[in-house]
Amino acid sequence: MKKTLLSLSLLFVATIFLNAQDTRERNYNYEILVPNHAAKPKVTGFAQKRVVENLDRGVTAATSADGKSVYVSWRLLNTDPENTSFNVYRSASGKTQKLNSKAISAITGFVDSKPLAVEANYWVETVVGKQKTQSPSFVYQPKSEIETPNYISIKLRNNIAVGKLAVADLNGDGIYDFIVRHPASNVDPGTNPDTIGTTYKIDAYLHDGTYLWTKDLGLGTEPGVWYSPFVAYDLNGDGKAEIALKTTGNDYTKDYRNRINGGSEFLTILDGMTGKEIASVPWNERNFRYGDTNRQNRNQIGIAYLDGKTPCILSLRGTYRLMTVNAYQLNGNKLETLWKWDGDEENPVVRSQGAHNMVAGDVDGDGRDEILLGTCMLDDDGTLLWSAGLGHSDKAYLTDIDPSREGLEVFLAIEPWVDNGYGVSMLDAATGKRVWGIGQKTFHVGDGMVADIDPTHPGLECFASEDSKGGSSDKYLLSSKGEFLALNDVPPCRNWVWWDAGKTRQIISGGFRAGSFVNYWKGEQIAAGITGSIQMIADLVGDWREEIVTSLPGEIRIYFTNIPATDKRVTLMQDPIYRSYIIERSQGYPMSPVPGYYLGN
Repeated sequence: MKKTLLSLSLLFVATIFLNAQDTRERNYNYEILVPNHAAKPKVTGFAQKRVVENLDRGVTAATSADGKSVYVSWRLLNTDPENTSFNVYRSASGKTQKLNSKAISAITGFVDSKPLAVEANYWVETVVGKQKTQSPSFVYQPKSEIETPNYISIKLRNNIAVGKLAVADLNGDGIYDFIVRHPASNVDPGTNPDTIGTTYKIDAYLHDGTYLWTKDLGLGTEPGVWYSPFVAYDLNGDGKAEIALKTTGNDYTKDYRNRINGGSEFLTILDGMTGKEIASVPWNERNFRYGDTNRQNRNQIGIAYLDGKTPCILSLRGTYRLMTVNAYQLNGNKLETLWKWDGDEENPVVRSQGAHNMVAGDVDGDGRDEILLGTCMLDDDGTLLWSAGLGHSDKAYLTDIDPSREGLEVFLAIEPWVDNGYGVSMLDAATGKRVWGIGQKTFHVGDGMVADIDPTHPGLECFASEDSKGGSSDKYLLSSKGEFLALNDVPPCRNWVWWDAGKTRQIISGGFRAGSFVNYWKGEQIAAGITGSIQMIADLVGDWREEIVTSLPGEIRIYFTNIPATDKRVTLMQDPIYRSYIIERSQGYPMSPVPGYYLGN
């Protein structure tokens, strides 16, 4: 009897503790957590100057909708002087012809109104004063108006179905290459494990479809996105991208549900051209401070310029309770520890403020990157900059939402219920202070987005949607000032793209089988016939507008616009925050990228 009473007492205490933990995990409800800690030494990385991608002009040529002209476009680079202009050339059947009569400077595009009916090479000459530089050419195949939209096709081995995709320059030629993880299946840590022995593989391909290598992650890595984060970037400054990924050993153990709950784990760096291991260090240690197995198996990788010059690698474990982040640099062929952050060691403690992506950018103007983990921001030295105390956010966007305010903002879509009116909210990025909230209780906001979709309102519109499993199916559309614009008559939050010749953003609608199309929210359709599962939206080639990367069995397609531009803009991929979003696209939840400046009407 005494044993029974003791057992019941222990059960009661444990239940109270877990309920308290769940409440803490769901909603803090404080205004802002101001950290109380000593400053750490600033990071000094290996780089003497900022490591950047050396991109070429990215020339493309696209058939117009009526099939009567060809739109040629190319990149504007942040190294181009103000007096840069361009000439466009076409080579076909042994003959080369300059197409423009006057040098082009207002845009980075040209309409060839008299295209040839044969294969042609288009290339661009960059003119700065008396200096002229020729770009690589784009091989153009004539298309008729009834054929599919303009795209580049990359064939994949063994008819694989892509689950996640990264882009980076693997061989240093200034052109983006592709790293894919397959198969497309996914096991979430909160659901039943894989029981058929599926293992994830990572393949690397050059932009022309040349296959490079395959890395099998093995049975120690469960086939789910949270077990297998990977990113691609030039990490050691040699001009060629490496792959950073989480790997495991063969000493793994399993729990009663057949879920892996132990064993060696590593942050590993692979050579981008060969797939051979360059360096490896232990991954953030697994323990029960994170919570159960579901919470322990939430892993991410990020890249941040912690000293403003060196691309540093961040390994993260935890989202819903404890969160830890370790920072490293790849100095030559060695991973060196820069700092380690543990949310339980903060004063006060920071828990359950994570998101499903982490984005880096300089929010306080010191030239060094901070890291947005969700509803909290880490400083470049590995200390907490601020925590909003709103709980786990399913989506967190860092950009200039309201151009009338100084600095950047963060838009949050908070998953757990929030009864203080800030479940959908905007914060100041540098301080975490609340700018506005929705003003009503939310239950389970599972998605969100910021984009200029209505030019009649200044700033970016902010929209979010509840998941019905939280007890509400409400959707919210607000202005950059937090004014309600619509309730439930709200656009979807995913797959937004700059495709037309303007700053208003468009949405990609439709589906895999029937094909997708691009249209304005409640407006005209401007493209159709885009086939495949959307893997990425990014400014990969041509002028500053974005491409749509899709996958089909055995193929990647890069669709690009044929609508002539009306202005010019430095390629979005050279904006640090936009590039950070593209880096994160190979893991976590899909998010349409945004730059670190106001891009709207």
